[in-house]
Amino acid sequence: MADHLEASVTLPSDPASVSAARAFVADTLGEWGLPPGSEAADSIRLIVSELTTNAVQHTFGQSPTFTVDLRLHHDEQLSIGVTDSHPRFPKRLPAAVQQDNGRGMVIIRWLTSECGGRLRVRPTGEGGKTVLIELPWPSAVTARPVPSARQEP
Repeated sequence: MADHLEASVTLPSDPASVSAARAFVADTLGEWGLPPGSEAADSIRLIVSELTTNAVQHTFGQSPTFTVDLRLHHDEQLSIGVTDSHPRFPKRLPAAVQQDNGRGMVIIRWLTSECGGRLRVRPTGEGGKTVLIELPWPSAVTARPVPSARQEP
């Protein structure tokens, strides 16, 4: 595979765009060799779903579009960026908050951590933000030997 692969899509900030973003990501990752329906593919689709839902719901009409960027570096690291033009950064809710929504970033952080990745939020030059997820590419993780917890006598 190539040393560096990139794909990008810009969609309107509309609820229907969330499923379009998920489909774009699933199709692209499938082309790059990640089997659809695998645990990693499902986790990535959920992360993208939460990120794009946030881009639609929490920009209050101030971002007419959002962009999903995918980058695969040397078959080792996958970067997922969702960029919108709203300047407000996502806020972390306290664990005790009881409400029906607003837990997207909690889910994203947990899934990212479970996949061995990290989450960052960066301002854009145009005054918006990019929520960036960096994950180990699943084939890079599965290609590494797993240390045995069992000691041979």
